[in-house]
Amino acid sequence: MTPDDLTIDFEEGGILTTKQLDKVILSKGAWTTIMFRYQEWNEAEQSYGEDKFTIRRYQKRNGEYAQRSKFNITNTKQAKLIVESLQNWMEEQ
Repeated sequence: MTPDDLTIDFEEGGILTTKQLDKVILSKGAWTTIMFRYQEWNEAEQSYGEDKFTIRRYQKRNGEYAQRSKFNITNTKQAKLIVESLQNWMEEQ
């Protein structure tokens, strides 16, 4: 298994309840960090919700990856604020 094989797709009751749209591998090695873009299934509306984002850290042991931590970015407003903050900090350097 490699970081390319890791996904957050999750199926329950025949429905893909968490649908991965994209991912970026931020770091590889014994500790791997991946940022995912995804949508969650809304049962009441019978459709997928707005895009969400998550950053997950995996530890590799004996050839297997185990998720050790995650940070969820729950909406595009929060994602834009994170991007703006990082850009501002980068410009200060």
